[in-house]
Amino acid sequence: MKILQILRSAYPDVKTALDHKNPLEMLISTILSAQCTDVRVNQVTRTLYKELRTAKDFAQISVSDLEEIIRPTGFFRNKAKSIKACCRALVEKHDGNVPDDMEALLRLPGVGRKTANVILGSAFGVPGIVVDTHVKRLSQRIGLTKESDPVKIESDLMALIPKKDWIDFSHQMIWHGRRLCTARKPKCQACPLRELCDHGRESP
Repeated sequence: MKILQILRSAYPDVKTALDHKNPLEMLISTILSAQCTDVRVNQVTRTLYKELRTAKDFAQISVSDLEEIIRPTGFFRNKAKSIKACCRALVEKHDGNVPDDMEALLRLPGVGRKTANVILGSAFGVPGIVVDTHVKRLSQRIGLTKESDPVKIESDLMALIPKKDWIDFSHQMIWHGRRLCTARKPKCQACPLRELCDHGRESP
């Protein structure tokens, strides 16, 4: 698939931009990244992960204290509740460990398919396609899907992209969405995918 070849060439060594040392940190950082830049999340977690190291630590900290630490990420009240509920479930049902399978992850409070796929791919190397706002936007613009529902987009992409490429493809699409195929003003003139893209071919 030529799109994959071009993405590999443009973004050969991609990985998640969220700093983490273990699956728990990947989980917390992903929850914090909702409606927030990865740069801001990494700034906050540099302090957060020095103070809180285990799921039990997160489950036991007061909501108000956690809110104060994560306040710069926005929507901090909802995020604090989600993190505490999720970590309580980890302690009670998984001995404090983040599970490495989709079904178990989806049963955790605050974890949807996007978050689960992020954790599986970045923390455990389990193939999955992350459909975030970038992947959704690019897939529609390029013409890889006509769907708007993330689950249906994920299904379409899984049918098109070889399983071995799912993790890298997700990262490459996210990076491409940040650098060139931006939401408001995509830089089609500079895009290496332009001739393969429905939107790019139509742009002036």
